[in-house]
Amino acid sequence: MKRIFFAICLFLIFACGIAAAAEAEFIYSGSANYSLVERTDLRRYDNGKYSGLVSREVRSFIVCDGGVYDGDFYVSQDTMRNRQIVDNGIHTSIHSVFKIHDDGKLEMLEDNGFPTFRSFPTFSNQKIQIGQSWQAEAVRCVDPLNKGVPTRMPIYVEYTYLKDDVFHGQEVFVLSAKWATRYGEFARSNRIDYSGDSALQKAQGSHNATMYIRKSDCAALVIRDSVDETFYYSDGNQYSFRGTISLFTEYPPAVDKTKLIPALRRAELIDDDAAKFLADDSASSQGGGSKNIAKNDDARNPFGTYNGEPVNTSKWLEPFGNGKSGTKNSDKQNPLGGGSNDPNHASVSVEKTNGGIKLTIQNLHFKPDSPELLPGEENLLDKIASVLKQAPNNKLLIEGHTADTGNPTGEMQLSVERSHTIANELAKRGINADLFLCRGSGSKKPIADNSTREGMAKNRRVEITILE
Repeated sequence: MKRIFFAICLFLIFACGIAAAAEAEFIYSGSANYSLVERTDLRRYDNGKYSGLVSREVRSFIVCDGGVYDGDFYVSQDTMRNRQIVDNGIHTSIHSVFKIHDDGKLEMLEDNGFPTFRSFPTFSNQKIQIGQSWQAEAVRCVDPLNKGVPTRMPIYVEYTYLKDDVFHGQEVFVLSAKWATRYGEFARSNRIDYSGDSALQKAQGSHNATMYIRKSDCAALVIRDSVDETFYYSDGNQYSFRGTISLFTEYPPAVDKTKLIPALRRAELIDDDAAKFLADDSASSQGGGSKNIAKNDDARNPFGTYNGEPVNTSKWLEPFGNGKSGTKNSDKQNPLGGGSNDPNHASVSVEKTNGGIKLTIQNLHFKPDSPELLPGEENLLDKIASVLKQAPNNKLLIEGHTADTGNPTGEMQLSVERSHTIANELAKRGINADLFLCRGSGSKKPIADNSTREGMAKNRRVEITILE
């Protein structure tokens, strides 16, 4: 009996030793589209005196395209002591593009201040046991006074693998992350972001975060950060913030195609071949591109293929439009609204893209150099709204585009304003305004040759993507 007891004890000790020595390998392999929410709840002190609660929420929708992440970020809520929400429901997005490598390091390709946490977390290239730690450099963008001028601060983070757990039904690694805020004269080598806020001279403080990392792809599902830091400005003022920053990763719902496709058919935006293509999830675009599945202005842009076979192009839809507007579609008068060769008809095409299902509207008629729509587009907007109502839980990215007329600043501003015009018109037709993200791209994304009138007309368009 003693021998049996002794053998059992040895087995248990051996088993516990194996469990204690179990190692985990952290490799980031996330590739799906996702939404990142950053929620800030901080007590603010101006020169040591309490001035109120800062509560801000930054939301984003990020599309993965062949390893490159294309993100639209917007501040959806900013409240102070009176708790008044400064949010009108329709948001102008801040655009950023980046890559995430398999160790979690983030490489910015187009940097407009978001995401605010970069290369966070960064994983060790070694297998890690529970209780072990590693260090890595990351970057945090800050704009304490909401000036719209982000400052990039290097941070040196110590991560510790705490345990394994289950979070909302998903297996996760639980990590801790600790670092000190050190910027300006407090930082190593007095590092300064010369592209940031020149009035921000230095900063110091501490952070202590807990993060839940999904085991399947090492995506950070939730990060909760306890903050205590102070920022010092050139005018002698200092601002302290204490509280929490929480980051959540959310995944968008798929569009209910059993409702969307019939709505597109009723609106005469797709035909039977396009409906079949759209219904087949296996027919998604390859190689990071998009697949045009509806054509209704001419026969020069065919469907392409469906399951390896050419799609029937004999039944193109006629352009849908009101036929009432007599406004001339000149290059200067209508820098966003063109697209069809017929200046009296608007046209809509439908595509499957990495971001979701995209409706491209060409030849909308606006007042010259104005975001105001001319009369006569009501019927088209009614039909588009009837389609979008079939995706009540999906964000809607509205992007304005212009032809290149040699005025990039004006083109960009007008494209933003006209995207807001379309969002407001659709909101009037019953679409939840909080779903809209508005972006202007000016003439940066041509789809045709700007040296011809026909090409410029195609480049003038508004795109509505049902994000999924």
